[in-house]
Amino acid sequence: MLKKTNNKNAHIQGGYITYFVIGIGLFIIGGTVFLFQKNTEPMVINFTDEVSLEDTDTEVQDQKVLDVFKKEEIKPRVPRPIPEQVRAIYMSSWVAATPSLRAKLVDFIDATELNSVVIDIKDSTGRVSFMPQDSYLIELGVSDNRVKDMKEFLELLHEKDIYVIGRISTFQDPFIVSKKPEWAVQSKKGGIWKDKKGLAFLSVDNEEVWDYTLRIALDSYEIGFDEINFDYIRYPSDGNISDIVYNLAEGETRAEKLEKFFIFLNEKLRKEKSIPISADLFGMVTSNSDDLGIGQILEKAVPYFDVIAPMVYPSHYPKGFLGYTNPAEHPYEVIFYAMQFASKRVTAMGYDPNKILRPWFQDFNLGTVYTKEKVQAQIDANKAVGLSSWMMWDPSNKYNATKPFMQYGL
Repeated sequence: MLKKTNNKNAHIQGGYITYFVIGIGLFIIGGTVFLFQKNTEPMVINFTDEVSLEDTDTEVQDQKVLDVFKKEEIKPRVPRPIPEQVRAIYMSSWVAATPSLRAKLVDFIDATELNSVVIDIKDSTGRVSFMPQDSYLIELGVSDNRVKDMKEFLELLHEKDIYVIGRISTFQDPFIVSKKPEWAVQSKKGGIWKDKKGLAFLSVDNEEVWDYTLRIALDSYEIGFDEINFDYIRYPSDGNISDIVYNLAEGETRAEKLEKFFIFLNEKLRKEKSIPISADLFGMVTSNSDDLGIGQILEKAVPYFDVIAPMVYPSHYPKGFLGYTNPAEHPYEVIFYAMQFASKRVTAMGYDPNKILRPWFQDFNLGTVYTKEKVQAQIDANKAVGLSSWMMWDPSNKYNATKPFMQYGL
């Protein structure tokens, strides 16, 4: 028994020696190959600036190497240039969330000389239409994830060479006010100020609101929107505005306070990220020199945006404008006057009006029935001023009146 046990031990020990010799041989061969490759093939990635040689912990070194590879893989998105002529229609997030309805609008764009679409990122309810990636926005619960496949939908639009503008309802936001009441416009009587419809607005001077808006804009750009369009960038207009707490410094105006927000957007989006941005302004801003009680003055917006989009809906002009009892019945005259006035003002500032002005037109019935002739009259008036870009608004997204677009070479 003892002799048999010793033979077994000897056999095991002999095996160990054999494995040891083979291991040494493989190590020498592997080292030779490594040195040969190192001397003949230069490393593609240099980690010396990223991984400190003083880090002797292999787990630390491995993680840093992985981080370098991650940085190599992540490439910043290249902005799509704004088309020389933008001809857009508005698509609500509800329509964008319904494949059968949005497909009809995409086909409509394909069949006409339309080349762009405006889609809600955050509408006047305050809800974001897709699931954001920003953890702070997720924590706030701002999304109702209406358009669950927004990223894929934007990719489809890009494949069709459609320029995609994302619309953000900025300071009208009842949802986030319910979460952050301290962000709201306050009443002199105490509590949150509300307009005639009972809607709350965010405070123009609250920098947390600025950061919140910026986060939504950046998240939207990363998911695939080409341009960020800011709507409701103003103080409230409907209701008892004399009861609003404006938080103005001594001698400061509403327009100056709002301009600070414009400067912020310009710095954070245009300058730092090269993201195209546009601003929706009241239509009468084109011809009025005062702030209309809402803080909007054309000259205080133009320097900070790629595009200014006056909402020159003829139905929104008051009785007696240009001497007309019902301005909605005179779309050509209203648009020509408004955009000619705007063109002269931006030219005086040293800007090319055909690049920076892109008005909103109406294709909805208000004040009168908007036939295809009235829709076309707005486009013709804009062209007569020397402007080629425009966006068409219909809250129902039906655009029946705009079907004759395909008959015109604009």
